[in-house]
Amino acid sequence: MRGFLTERLGGLRHLPALFRLVAAASPRLLALSLILRLVRAGLPVAMLYLAKLILDAIVAERGHAHPAGFGPGGWLADPDLARLSGLVLAELGLAILADLLGRASTLVDGLVADRYGNAASLALMRHAADLDLAQFEDATQQDRLERARRQVTGRSSLLFGLFGQGQDVLTLLSLAAGLAAYAPWLILLLAGALVPAFLNETYFNREGYRLAWTRTPERRQIDYLRYLGASVESAKEVKLFGLNGYIADRYAALAEKLVADNRALALRRAGWGGAFAALGTLAYYAAYATLVWRTVAGQFSLGDLAFLAGSFQRLRGLIEGLLLGVSQIASQAQYLDDLFSFFAVVPTIRSPADPVPFPLPIRSGFVFEAVGFRYPGTDTWAVRGLSFHLAAGEVLALVGENGAGKTTIVKLITRLYDPTEGRVLLDGRPLAAYDLDDLRARIGVIFQDFVRFSFTAAENVAVGRIGARSDSERIARAAGRSLADAVIARLPLGYAQPLGKRFEDGVDLSGGEWQKIALSRAYMREAEILILDEPTAALDARAEFEVFQRFRELSRGRSAVLISHRFSTVRMADRILVLEGGCVLESGTHAELQAAGGRYAELFELQAAGYR
Repeated sequence: MRGFLTERLGGLRHLPALFRLVAAASPRLLALSLILRLVRAGLPVAMLYLAKLILDAIVAERGHAHPAGFGPGGWLADPDLARLSGLVLAELGLAILADLLGRASTLVDGLVADRYGNAASLALMRHAADLDLAQFEDATQQDRLERARRQVTGRSSLLFGLFGQGQDVLTLLSLAAGLAAYAPWLILLLAGALVPAFLNETYFNREGYRLAWTRTPERRQIDYLRYLGASVESAKEVKLFGLNGYIADRYAALAEKLVADNRALALRRAGWGGAFAALGTLAYYAAYATLVWRTVAGQFSLGDLAFLAGSFQRLRGLIEGLLLGVSQIASQAQYLDDLFSFFAVVPTIRSPADPVPFPLPIRSGFVFEAVGFRYPGTDTWAVRGLSFHLAAGEVLALVGENGAGKTTIVKLITRLYDPTEGRVLLDGRPLAAYDLDDLRARIGVIFQDFVRFSFTAAENVAVGRIGARSDSERIARAAGRSLADAVIARLPLGYAQPLGKRFEDGVDLSGGEWQKIALSRAYMREAEILILDEPTAALDARAEFEVFQRFRELSRGRSAVLISHRFSTVRMADRILVLEGGCVLESGTHAELQAAGGRYAELFELQAAGYR
């Protein structure tokens, strides 16, 4: 029994954390919601009791003789009829008050839900921003993030459901007190009939959660296929390769599998639920028949019958609602685990408690000492035994075939990852000794798979130093350095032009134009270390040479790393590292490596032959 309850009610442990989130989002509105529910809790009992008094007064008044033509004046002159009028007006007032309070409660709950949704989404985004890159690239963590994203909004209804349960408990206690004065056995009868329905709902709510949890990978695939089939980013290739049918068939197969699972569970739930609901109805009418018989026998007045029947029916609904509500709240609380388990994930790459100041200027540069690194979940070394020095003010080019470890080096320099073995030093201190945000703020990196933000052209440049997004001169200067200023000048709205086709009035760019925009972000950063990781693949050879020539000129006095497959570009670096299998195979200037006649010279000749 203990294991049964723990499994089904264990999610309730997250309710205090949810309450804190909702309270932090809107403390005053949340307090108002509680007050409204407290007032509403006593209204049903008061209205039922007024109905009893009205009915008894009517029965009593029917025994009195009134003269013909008895009008409103006589009505008000009669103290019994005046009292009856007052009771009717009081019931009318309570009915109006109940309606107004119900609408006010709905309004307040909606406002709280909106504020909570915004606050929870921001909390999710901020926590995700703190996580390691490895935690984003891991499929299991992606499933967890997807489940958390699905739960981040709408779960405020769980808290309001709990408040509603509290309101119903107060109402139930009031009704139970009234019933106990007449027929306490009715309460026991109802509870005995409805507890099985509660256990049934609890079981199927748990099964529903299990099904949703296990189908997270399939739902992610469905979302991805939906994106591919209806996205401007993929439309060209989907049409040209005739992928519409293939994508639709894969989507249909996965969706049908989920529908079949949900249908099977729904049928079982409906069957058992119907049976237990019939049991509750049978108990109600057995009790109702007993009340009618006792009223006929003279044990209850007609008003008593109305009060007891109404209270019994309302109590039945409350007990059923409470039992099923607890089951539903416990079921919804299980989904809270998806949200709070994500918040419980902590990054492993963090700033030290007492970081050392970032060196300004950099004196000796970066040193890799026997560095080895394996990506999480793999046994293959991306780099191993890697040792080299990136001196202050030096432009270093990395050359090698795909998988040689070039991008891994960039990720280690920026502390997107920490080495599995060995260490990376900056001015003689491990990178882990520096504040993480300060370190990354001093490095400007542009990757080949840069993001094409659906922002304005100015904002797309400004993301390199988003805190300076209002500095139009700095944005224009950065665009000029990357040769993106000419691209932006051709746009209808210039720097105010929204880019991309995702939103209305957006203008899309060619691959090369996007790359120049992305390159401007590195210059916008005005960082001490500049890194270009094959960000010019969409440019022709001449354009890439111009970009890198400009980069070489603008990076004087700064450390820089270039990664490119074009040897005409990397030859302008101060030094070139040739990587193979995650190790440094050769090191030197273009002339030195050519003279050595090794791997670099071989690759250079192969590429040069293609231009002859």
